[in-house]
This record gives sequence, C-alpha cells and structure tokens, in this order.
Amino acid sequence: MRRLTRPIRPPATVSLVSMIDVLMIMLVFFMVTSTFLDLDMLPLVADAAQGGADDAALDGGAMLVRLGADGQVRLRGQVVPPDALADLMRARPGLAVTVLPSGQAPVQALALVMDAATAAGVARLDILRLEGGP
Repeated sequence: MRRLTRPIRPPATVSLVSMIDVLMIMLVFFMVTSTFLDLDMLPLVADAAQGGADDAALDGGAMLVRLGADGQVRLRGQVVPPDALADLMRARPGLAVTVLPSGQAPVQALALVMDAATAAGVARLDILRLEGGP
C-alpha cells in the first residue's frame, strides 16, 4: 500500500502594502474634504483659573483684533480704521485685547494697534503669532 503525501504549503503571508495604500487614500480624502475653522468664530472667554488673568481684564471682556498682511485692522471680519479702534476699545473699560497679526503684516501697523490699545487704557494686551520662525 502506497501512502499519499501532500506537499506542505508555506504559510500564507498577508501583504500590508494594499492596506497602506488604502490608508493613504483615506488620509488624503479627509484632508481635502475637511473644513478649517475661521478664527473669528473662536470665542474668547477670559478665565480666572487660566494663566492668572487679573480681575480688571475679566470685567470688560475680550476682543480679538486681526491684522492682515496688507496692514488692515479687522474686528469681527470688518475693516476698522486705527483711530476708530481706539474709540471701540475705550468704550469697554477693563478690556483684554488679543492681537493676531499675519506673518506678513507690517510692523508699523502692529505698532498702531498697540498705540491705540495703550491710548484706550486696555487692561491686558496679548499678541499671538501662529506662524513659526524667528
């Protein structure tokens, strides 16, 4: 009697190349279809437990001032002249102002916003920079 032997097959290997391809396609899809938040939509709320904000800055609230690359000052998406900006700040005593300048904004425009805030007696002035670099 002759014994039948089957050849031993090597174990099947699972290739991860196709899975990585699908993952990359999904990553690109989600990056392209995602929406980015407009910074004017971010609520600025001064919190006493956050970073030791003083009480004077909490009374007047907070204001986000954006400075574009063309040097124009924007407040809630509307272009505001620097002299009117000082009047708006002066109307709210104890105001905390956050300035968000563009990376290409002229330094003179930033200085005008800082002068307007100083003339209005702003309690707290913060300058944010989103772009990296020196």
